[in-house]
Amino acid sequence: MIHVGCIMDGNGRWAKRRHLPRTEGHTEGEENLARLVRVAVKRNVGWLTVFGFSTENWVRPRTEVRHILGLHKKLFGRVAELNELNVRIQWMGRPFDSRDARTPRYVQRAIRKAIADTASNTGMVLTVAFDYGSHAEMVHAAQVAAAGGPLDQASIDRNLYLPELPRVDVMVRTSGELRISNFMLWQSAGAEVYFTERPWPEFDADELDAALALVRE
Repeated sequence: MIHVGCIMDGNGRWAKRRHLPRTEGHTEGEENLARLVRVAVKRNVGWLTVFGFSTENWVRPRTEVRHILGLHKKLFGRVAELNELNVRIQWMGRPFDSRDARTPRYVQRAIRKAIADTASNTGMVLTVAFDYGSHAEMVHAAQVAAAGGPLDQASIDRNLYLPELPRVDVMVRTSGELRISNFMLWQSAGAEVYFTERPWPEFDADELDAALALVRE
């Protein structure tokens, strides 16, 4: 089954074109993620991993960060819908007990509850990367691996945040940005990349089908 990674870019630009506050773009982006999850389940996608909030995003304006945090709490609260779809939710990011972690406790509680409440589901795995950066992940993996023995590719693999996640098959980047960013750099080596001009709130079933066609043809 296919593993799709999504860099959900363009919420702010979507809002700006409509003369709306940036926060409205983030709200619509969260709603579109819920729509895309339903589509991905119908397409028999095995794993959907999305870049929700990066380690670099904390420098954004405080009001915008607070709004995004609230949206993620809401996202992890969609347990009834996820259970109906048989979707299991996961999170990856800087460990809550690490010195550099910045995930607020109320978001941590929502994350833990969502993971526990969907743990028995056997369908698609939805992984939300929050307070996540690939460089931080690889440094963490290397430090843990080096403390336990030889440092090689296999030991890095074993010590990633979610070592059970399969390699990414296709990486999606929205809003016309022709770059990967600091997202799953280790796991996406060799992956196909699907770039689209559409901002994330407009990424729909047709766009997902075009991305999947890169690996299904």
